[in-house]
Amino acid sequence: MDDDQRYSIGELSRRTGLSAKTIRFYSDEGLVPPIDRTSAGHRRYDVTAMARLELVRTLRDLGAGLGEVRRVLAAETDLPSLAQRQLQLVEEQLRRLRTRRAVLRAVVREQKTTEEVRLMHKLAQLSDGERDRLIDEFWDYTISGLDIDEEFAEWMRSAKPRLPDDPNPAQVEAWVELAELINDQSFRAAVREMWRRQAERMAAGDEVPVQTPDQAAQWWSLHDDVNAAEQAGTAPDSARGRELAERAARTYAEQLGTADSPQVRGELAEFLAQPVDERMSRYWELLAIINDWPAHPTRQAGMHWLAAAVRGTLD
Repeated sequence: MDDDQRYSIGELSRRTGLSAKTIRFYSDEGLVPPIDRTSAGHRRYDVTAMARLELVRTLRDLGAGLGEVRRVLAAETDLPSLAQRQLQLVEEQLRRLRTRRAVLRAVVREQKTTEEVRLMHKLAQLSDGERDRLIDEFWDYTISGLDIDEEFAEWMRSAKPRLPDDPNPAQVEAWVELAELINDQSFRAAVREMWRRQAERMAAGDEVPVQTPDQAAQWWSLHDDVNAAEQAGTAPDSARGRELAERAARTYAEQLGTADSPQVRGELAEFLAQPVDERMSRYWELLAIINDWPAHPTRQAGMHWLAAAVRGTLD
């Protein structure tokens, strides 16, 4: 495109797709002034005016009023600056469209009510700081006042959702689902009760397995292998089952700071066989999606499969 080229309103209309009437209106308002006029008085525009026109359209599409458009244009006069500003606006529009698509998908999939849709849209628009406050408030509710391991509690709190600048639809949907989950009162109560039972065990002097971050990573890896084996139809009393049971026993004993023994394995099997609220597993799955971590799904069926495998090592 020639920087010295001059364009009539009709030519601008053909190149931009805007009507001649709209272009004339913006010109009359001083938003896209002509660079000069012909001897007959017809307005002529240059390539910078064309860029201004595209920017005006983008701003208007985003809901900006004429006053807001005028203020933006007053600070951006050359073509590179106009192009940069327009690029920023287009990227922001794309982000909003992705967010809107994620919300609409959830509405279609889950048959949401009007109030739920309003809440979902609000949640999807939150900043990093606002997301952090939601997570902190969730852990404040579920842990505060209970005598549990402070280091482990702090590690749990430190895992925050970090949506990238250009999140994909799955990440936006995962954040909306996570935000809804941590605001679900039944889930909050279940997590609080889980920590309360652990605090009671600690107060009674029972050994409570508290994971370090490294040990948590070992369990995640073990969960992956256990779920794969269970879903593949591998028997708990197979060679693979025994191998995974041995790994679980070693990790559990290490957490307790004691030696592996039949008693420790019996406790582990009992622990694994307990009913599990799979929403807690879903919490970590969603964090993994948002933060682009390796997927670590955990399933109650896999836990019970491992319990049977550990019991098999006691025979």
